[in-house]
Amino acid sequence: MLIFAGLGNPGAKYANNRHNVGFMAADAIARRHSFSPWTKKFQGEIAEGRLGGEKILLLKPSTFMNLSGQSVGEAMRFYKLEPSAVTVLYDEIDLAAGKVRIKIGGSAGGHNGIRSIDQHIANDYRRVRIGVGHPGAKELVHGYVLGDFSKADQNWLDPLLQSIADSADMLAKGEDNGFMNKISLAVGSNVGAPKPEKAAQSHIRQARPQKPQVKLPETGPMAAMLKKLLGKD
Repeated sequence: MLIFAGLGNPGAKYANNRHNVGFMAADAIARRHSFSPWTKKFQGEIAEGRLGGEKILLLKPSTFMNLSGQSVGEAMRFYKLEPSAVTVLYDEIDLAAGKVRIKIGGSAGGHNGIRSIDQHIANDYRRVRIGVGHPGAKELVHGYVLGDFSKADQNWLDPLLQSIADSADMLAKGEDNGFMNKISLAVGSNVGAPKPEKAAQSHIRQARPQKPQVKLPETGPMAAMLKKLLGKD
């Protein structure tokens, strides 16, 4: 038995937040691999299935991000598992959008959900860090992670979630490097692609016909009249 916990905040208000990409990843895995319907347990929502020959419990804590450890810890203790059986998927602002990195242990890096889990089960569990990018200044971080993904973000977000789901069996088998390579290949050129609306505007600008150049006469009665009108006599 392994626990895959996706982090986020419950409720429609937060559903498309960057902070909820862990929930999105858990949902994508459940859909792709025909897990059981979501039910309420362990202060969260759970779905059961199999990946790579392993029984998997998908968990989405309903405690809100800052108390995620309560839910993860309860599930781990119920099944008498060690922290090494737990994999947590969550948003990481210190990674570029669309990048995924896996590590075991280490600091919480300012992420309150990870800090809470550390407090409840220690930190010797696997972390799937899903890059959402950084707003550029520390004071902007709170509003940024609680803001929704933009339309342009879908260029890399959709293939990323699809690839996480498609390659989830590699996570279950501990093939972390192979998993990260699959994600990188799937997302690849989609990261940083121009916004569709800007590309369309650029195309319109290029297609707009140029005004014809009118050559004025330099000699004759018409030239003399124009010079007089323009005050060039």
